[in-house]
Amino acid sequence: MTSHDEPLHHLRLERCALRAERERVVWWRRVVRARMDLAVAGAAGPGPLGEDVAFVLPLDVCLEVPRVGDLQAALPDADPGREAGLLPALWALDQRLATYETGVAEAFERATLRLVERIADDPGSVLRSRRVAADGT
Repeated sequence: MTSHDEPLHHLRLERCALRAERERVVWWRRVVRARMDLAVAGAAGPGPLGEDVAFVLPLDVCLEVPRVGDLQAALPDADPGREAGLLPALWALDQRLATYETGVAEAFERATLRLVERIADDPGSVLRSRRVAADGT
């Protein structure tokens, strides 16, 4: 149970901050995973497109195949060995982010539960908190 002393406004602010933090950590995990994908792609090197299927595709489709140089330009300019060497550190960073993400998600769930319990214990507090905010008192 939550305390009636804990202002509803503070519970809402806490939940809002945790939601924003959860969104940031999800964004960083996407960035780290994308960087791992680029490291693997840079180390493996792309194969050319269109060579094995040039005679089975219509000409208008074949004319749209990107050149190998254009594809390689989408990859990091770094040394492929260096790129592959980044993978353990990137993997470890993703694991730390995953652990942090779990902790933030659990804190968000606890804050949500406290907010729901607070409102369930005193439904009128929602109206009172809005009145106080509107009055500025």
